[in-house]
Amino acid sequence: MFTEKDLQQFKQRDISVETVSQQIENFKTGFPFLPITKAATIGDGIIRCSNFSSENLISSYENALKTQKVLKFVPASGAATRMFKTLFEFLNAKKEGKNISEGDKKVVENFVRQLRHFAFYFELKATLYKNDFKFRNLLEKNDFETIVDYFLTEKGLNYGNLPKGLLLFHRYEDKEFNDEITFSPVEEHFVEAATYSTDNQRVARLHFTVSPEHKAAFEQLISEIKPRLEKQFHINFEISFSEQKLSTDTVAVDMKNEPFRNSDGSILFRPAGHGALIANLNEMDADIVFIKNIDNVCHSRIGNITFEYKKYLGGILVKYQAKIFDYLREMAKNSSESLINEVKNFLEKELCVLLPAEFNNFSQEKKIEYLRNKLNRPIRVCGMVKNEGEPGGGPFWAKNSDGSISLQIAESSQIDTSNSQIFSIFKTATHFNPVDLICGIKDFEGKKFDLLKFVDAQTGFISQKSKDGKDLKAQELPGLWNGAMSNWNTLFVEVPIETFNPVKTVMDLLRNAHQS
Repeated sequence: MFTEKDLQQFKQRDISVETVSQQIENFKTGFPFLPITKAATIGDGIIRCSNFSSENLISSYENALKTQKVLKFVPASGAATRMFKTLFEFLNAKKEGKNISEGDKKVVENFVRQLRHFAFYFELKATLYKNDFKFRNLLEKNDFETIVDYFLTEKGLNYGNLPKGLLLFHRYEDKEFNDEITFSPVEEHFVEAATYSTDNQRVARLHFTVSPEHKAAFEQLISEIKPRLEKQFHINFEISFSEQKLSTDTVAVDMKNEPFRNSDGSILFRPAGHGALIANLNEMDADIVFIKNIDNVCHSRIGNITFEYKKYLGGILVKYQAKIFDYLREMAKNSSESLINEVKNFLEKELCVLLPAEFNNFSQEKKIEYLRNKLNRPIRVCGMVKNEGEPGGGPFWAKNSDGSISLQIAESSQIDTSNSQIFSIFKTATHFNPVDLICGIKDFEGKKFDLLKFVDAQTGFISQKSKDGKDLKAQELPGLWNGAMSNWNTLFVEVPIETFNPVKTVMDLLRNAHQS
């Protein structure tokens, strides 16, 4: 199947023949649906905030900051193109002389007439002026095309080709200079890190995963904002970057499941989705890692509730991790029946891991080994918000390959909605996943886990795409917070909807959470 040229291509990408062969086999067999058994709900898989004393948890987390290394991990490589889908369709229709729907017309008109409420308004206005256009005149003439063109393309701000992290999201009053300043999502993540993840040495660490073509722009922005924010918060920021590895790209195939070849005969590989970032996370040296998407930030005016709940979730992580570590140390020297029952009860009642029926038939030694294996894993605390119609995966109980049942985050694509029983379970979900995770990635001896060993390879995803006018099938790796963390110990905690402020379309920036 593979030529010598193919093998050389694999070597350059650091991808083994076995990996490519397995990916092709996945196209042939497909991925199984996630066998969910019920939705996780309050009191049945989701912890209600009032279950614990928030003061005690916050205090526990702040004490951990004195000795543990904390990192804020921000996936930031995604392009902002989808934010401006309607604007692009409008612009393309205008250039091609095609009609656009009345709904899209209203969206574009609303965008233009509300421009002065966006953080990038003055920058766009100045760009238009430099090119001999006055914003007011364009508005009076209903010349929305010119305004959108200079907003999206290289003629002006080029927002349609930039990553979300570099766009202007929020406005602030600069009291020192009686002026206005604007913040990008990158800056808001700096503020968050300064507020809830600064350690005892007054250091806050952030790691951004970026695309190679935008890394220089991120570095430039950070070089400009870092001194100002360090002065404001009286701390030091440690910043690092990584790029999605070529070795995590997946092979594409044609409709006959043969490797899809480019015009030069080489095999086409494609980025494999956010699940590829588990390899980046695996290289992080930290005790506690916060994971939050680049666009899920709010104006600091209302940020206190977010900052408080981050510490609260951190306290839950510290609390449960300490208990797990105590049990692991105890099991190293004690294999009594009473300890086995205590750990089993902890797993089932606290960590929501239901053991398989055959566990009761195991020998005492095998029981200890099984329980130790279940406990000695990375741990994550996942904030869950009430489902109010936002897109996102949901919290469920699901069967594992060893017969146990545990908590999993599932996307709709992982659910067999054609099965009426499964679909009814899916519809009973009361909460969804806003990608608000706090992770412990070291074991009870302080050694880093190899996170790649805890990925469920059977939770990938296949989609149909096209290239050069030809249909192809693409494969995504198990999602970062789905299958890539499938075999982690998981806690779901309800958090207020106010902590979730994503920007999926440009009009989301008009929401209260993003206005000054």
